[in-house]
Amino acid sequence: MSKALVPIQSERIVMLLIDTSIWIEVLRDKSQVKAAKLREIIADRNYYLPIFTKMELLQGCKDEMEWAKMSSYLAVQNYKKPDYTSIWENAARLYFELRRQGITVRSNIDCAIAIIAMENNLTLYHRDRDFDAIAKYTVLKQKKLDFAIAD
Repeated sequence: MSKALVPIQSERIVMLLIDTSIWIEVLRDKSQVKAAKLREIIADRNYYLPIFTKMELLQGCKDEMEWAKMSSYLAVQNYKKPDYTSIWENAARLYFELRRQGITVRSNIDCAIAIIAMENNLTLYHRDRDFDAIAKYTVLKQKKLDFAIAD
């Protein structure tokens, strides 16, 4: 195989995992500025939602009409699902290890989302301080998105 056909490390496509905290801000923004920013960030890259995002967004619906609209929107998204044989123990272990370091994560679902990102070599985009803390003690690749400034 020719060396020219082998991609070098810097040319790899970064695949994204977009956390619920981003979708909540995008969906609440009536101006659509945040949606445009997210589209710009995603561009032509592969992106996924953690399967837990479906649950978190649906549980926040105000009424049946919003539920139906959200459910239709979520039905066509690309999800990254965990290995269900190990996710619960791995997330609990991460929570346990962080607590031993003096870090208390507010949601064990955040630990599961971090595990999904790490196991699948995805960069997690979020607006949640728990992921900043998790990244300090793990190999989690993450970016806290600031909609106010350009990336």
